[in-house]
Amino acid sequence: MKQSEFEKELDEFFAIRDELFAFLDKSIPKDKSGFNFDFSKNPQLDAQSFYKIFYRYDYKARKTFAGARKLLNVQN
Repeated sequence: MKQSEFEKELDEFFAIRDELFAFLDKSIPKDKSGFNFDFSKNPQLDAQSFYKIFYRYDYKARKTFAGARKLLNVQN
């Protein structure tokens, strides 16, 4: 894997991460500080929608870090 390909993979990884946190921000209220999720009222999540995003995030993480290993010539 070339460095430019890895950088593209990394950009895609962070884009999916941003999508995952946007979903959580939309679905779970924040506490009074506005920084932490407030789970006290046991908010309901659309599990199917969450899973679709999380699956892509997990897959991209595994693919990206496997590419990093190859790029750095690290043996498993």
